[in-house]
Amino acid sequence: MADSTRGRNQDRARVAAGQDHEVRYEAEKQDVSRAEVKQAVHEVGNSRKKVEDRLDRAD
Repeated sequence: MADSTRGRNQDRARVAAGQDHEVRYEAEKQDVSRAEVKQAVHEVGNSRKKVEDRLDRAD
């Protein structure tokens, strides 16, 4: 079986709002509340780049 990081890379490109550890990580990284991370995911989807861009604009 071939080794592949495609799945891992795709997973890192997303923020799973239902996973507390992912929400906590993103909140600490962006210095915002967990609720703000969840709201950003709700507004722009779960793309990590879009969520981070949304949180940057909220400052």
